[in-house]
Amino acid sequence: MNKHQIEGHAAVITANVIFGLGVPVTKYLLDQWVTPMTYMATRCIGAAVIFWVIGLFMPKEHVERKDLVIIMTGGLLGFVISQTLTAWALDFTTPVYFSLIATLTPVATMLMAAVFLKEQITGVKTFGVALAILGAALMVFVGWQGGAGSNDLLGIVLALLSVLTWVVYLLITRKVSQKYTAVTQMKWIFLVSTIAVLPFSWREFPQTALYGGQAQWSGIVGMAFIVVFATVLGYFMIPFAMQYLKATMVSIYTNIQPVVASLIAIAIGQDMLTWDKPVAAVLVLLGAWLVTREKEADS
Repeated sequence: MNKHQIEGHAAVITANVIFGLGVPVTKYLLDQWVTPMTYMATRCIGAAVIFWVIGLFMPKEHVERKDLVIIMTGGLLGFVISQTLTAWALDFTTPVYFSLIATLTPVATMLMAAVFLKEQITGVKTFGVALAILGAALMVFVGWQGGAGSNDLLGIVLALLSVLTWVVYLLITRKVSQKYTAVTQMKWIFLVSTIAVLPFSWREFPQTALYGGQAQWSGIVGMAFIVVFATVLGYFMIPFAMQYLKATMVSIYTNIQPVVASLIAIAIGQDMLTWDKPVAAVLVLLGAWLVTREKEADS
C-alpha cells in the first residue's frame, strides 16, 4: 500500500466516523429544531459558502463542461437526493433502522460496479464485504429494542433509496474525482444543491424552532456540527479518497457508521457494553482489511 492509498483510507475512515456521529445529531435536530428541508437547506448554504471562500485562496482549476455536468449531477444525487431521503428517513424511523439499511451500501456498490463498470467480483472481496456487513448487522440486531419511529416501514424504504442514490453518486463521479481537487468538486456540488433545495425550503424557515426565534445553544451547536463536520469535512474527504480507492473500497467503510453510533451511546450512558460490540468492530475492520488486500493484488 503506497502513501496515497494510506491517505485515502484515512480520509474515508474519518469521513465515516463523522457521518456516524451525524446520525444521532440529525435525529436530535429533526425532533426538536428543524424540518427535513430546512435541515438540508442549511447544510447546502453553509457548505457552499465555506467551499467557495476556501476556493478563493486556492489556484483556479478549469473544469471541462462535460465534467461539470457529471459533478453537478453527482451532487444532486449524492447530496440533495440522498441526504434529503436520509433526513426524511430519520424523521420517520430510528437511527438503528437507518444504520441497518446503511450496511447494505457495500453490497449495492459491488454489484452495481460489476454490472456497469465491469469490476471483477472475487471470492476474497466478496468474503471481506460479507464480514463487514455481518459485523455491523450483529451490532444493530443484538442492540435492537424494536421499532419506535412514527412510520418505520416508510423510513426504511426512504433509507434504502438513500443508499441506492449514494451508490450511484460514488460510481458516476469515480473518474472526475481523480481529475479535480475535492474543493473544486464541492464548490459546484453545493452551489447546485443550494439552487435545487432553496425553492422547496425557504417558506419553512420561520416555522422551525431553530430559525423561528426559539433557538438554544444545543440546537445551534448541533447544526454547526452537521454543516462544518458532517457536510464540509465529510464530503471533502470522500472525493479525496476516491482519487486513490475504488468505489467498492470507499463504500465498505460505511459499515463503520453504526459501530461509531454504538460506541457513542455507550460513552454517554445510552447503551451498555455487550459482547457483540467489540466482535462487530473486529469483523468490520477485518472485512475492510481483506478488501484492501484484494485492491493491492489487483493493482
